[in-house]
Amino acid sequence: MNLRRRQKAASEVYSHSLNDIMFFLLLFFLITSTMATPSVLKLLLPNSKTGIQSVKHPVVIAVTADMQFVVDQNIVPREGVEAAVAAAVLGQNDPTALLKVDKSVPWQEVVFLLDIGNKNKIKMVAATQLTKQVGN
Repeated sequence: MNLRRRQKAASEVYSHSLNDIMFFLLLFFLITSTMATPSVLKLLLPNSKTGIQSVKHPVVIAVTADMQFVVDQNIVPREGVEAAVAAAVLGQNDPTALLKVDKSVPWQEVVFLLDIGNKNKIKMVAATQLTKQVGN
């Protein structure tokens, strides 16, 4: 009678080749992620190139629901908006305008204001809601 136990073969997993595969996958994903250009919004983030802080006072351009144009709390006719905005930003380097447009105003008027800002090289920022105190 053979009472000796049989020796079982040791089961091993050789992972040496898995290291190479993981390395190539890592390289592949790194290269493809740098070539992908997602569609993102470009934001103007603050930078600290100089230690001098400049205080900006944006020009407020508002359009009320009854189509009155207001530039820095002065009611202006539609034809005089461009001249009033140009006078308000005169002497400013890197001028900014804050647009406060009522939601019932047609988009053509918003495009009209954006066109004025584009002609005069003014950064336009759209406010989310028209406040009650504009035009008083």
